[in-house]
Amino acid sequence: MSESSERDARHKARMERKKALIDEKISQAQDEYGLLLVHSGNGKGKSSSAFGMVARALGHGMKVGVVQFIKGAASTGEENFFRRFPEEVSYHVMGEGFTWETQDRPRDIEKAQQAWVVARQLLNDPAIGLLVLDELNIALKLGYLELDAVLADIEARPLLQHVVVTGRGALPGLIEAADTVTEMNLVKHAFKEGVKAQQGVEF
Repeated sequence: MSESSERDARHKARMERKKALIDEKISQAQDEYGLLLVHSGNGKGKSSSAFGMVARALGHGMKVGVVQFIKGAASTGEENFFRRFPEEVSYHVMGEGFTWETQDRPRDIEKAQQAWVVARQLLNDPAIGLLVLDELNIALKLGYLELDAVLADIEARPLLQHVVVTGRGALPGLIEAADTVTEMNLVKHAFKEGVKAQQGVEF
């Protein structure tokens, strides 16, 4: 047997063992309920990943809710696109911009609390299969909202509703409550080399 054939045979044997292990894990994973997912970290892609899940949910015929905290001073490609589907996507931009732009803590707190009123309505709606709470982590970290109250509302949602929370600096209590947590790590970013934010990539 040639070296290439031996390598192919070893690969096939490894993949057969791996498939058996994965098939066993899949057969044991029978629970089904709404998940709480948290996307945090300093790297790019937290909101982008959440909006990818919005597209995925829509592809499966689910209705989706989006509440954006902090963001709101400028429109984004995601907003422009998903607003094309008003029957399927309930889209709410509730912030007025990044905190270093607004420079008005009382106003930011007021806007975050107004956003949570909308979020609570969507959390109470069993027709919503996926709810994205974009940049909620920032509002929690800055103390604009109380974590315990937020978690209580999330916990009380319909059984099969999924919730995705994005933003840097996820609080430990939220991480503990979540089913799936992803930390986006920054390795390299064009902005540090003087490249401005561009349509279709950053917004």
